Amino acid sequence: MAFDVYQIVTDQIIGKLEQGTVPWRVPYRGGAAGAPKNLASGKAYRGVNVFLLAVEAWCRGYDSSYWVTYRQAQERGAHVKKGEKSTLVVFWKELEVADRETGEPTKVPVLRYYRVFNAAQCEGLRVPDAGAVEPLAFTPIEAAQRIVEAFAGGPSIEYGHTYPCYVPKADAVRMPDKERFTSSEEVYSTLFHELGHATGHSSRLDRGVDREQNAFGSERYSREELVAEMAAAFLCGEAGIEQVTLDNAAAYIAGWLKRLKDDKKLVVSAAGAAQKAADWVLGRYREVEVA
Repeated sequence: MAFDVYQIVTDQIIGKLEQGTVPWRVPYRGGAAGAPKNLASGKAYRGVNVFLLAVEAWCRGYDSSYWVTYRQAQERGAHVKKGEKSTLVVFWKELEVADRETGEPTKVPVLRYYRVFNAAQCEGLRVPDAGAVEPLAFTPIEAAQRIVEAFAGGPSIEYGHTYPCYVPKADAVRMPDKERFTSSEEVYSTLFHELGHATGHSSRLDRGVDREQNAFGSERYSREELVAEMAAAFLCGEAGIEQVTLDNAAAYIAGWLKRLKDDKKLVVSAAGAAQKAADWVLGRYREVEVA
């Protein structure tokens, strides 16, 4: 039964969230696929910042994994392009305060933030050469390919784009070339995520994706991302590739839960909508509804 697969995957994701998850990574290579790094220090960002910056690179189509503050760009003889918007990154800083009861000095962690720009948003900024990327020898996965083909009346699927996305107005899924991904499984996992979004079109399950403009990082946007990633996890379970992709899915979901105040109950509620999305892709939705 399909719902048995869904429940198993849901339980596995919740288990991974409770245990802690691996740092989220972009599953394709080249351009923005590298881990987000600060150009000045050369250090990779950690924690939720990895998620925030990598997703922003996805959404905006940035071709660099390097980020700088406004001042860091100026110090390098470069400047941020007019009209470009910054991205928030956060960090913890210890402040020394007086203990309310004893008056003794003590240190407390305080969450701070600053704003950065991708190198692609700057002019005159020199970044290290990313080097050549070894292309993936993509091998179709028969069970996963059958799922893609089962989506009757689904969106168009176009390869050759900078980053994956679903474009509601065109009802089109846009994907990087298969050879840019880190594995064949990640090709399908990413494609399933975008097909999950496509089920929200008004001609299908009507979650408002083609009628409402939801700002990046807003609650509605974040919830839709949870639904799409849960649907992708379910479809990976159907295809038998969930063990390869589940850590990445759990980390991705954890990132959005940070935006939604770590409410893990949202995984369960999102799973309900994701079940409908996965069933729609598989052509089972009407069967389930009638039953």
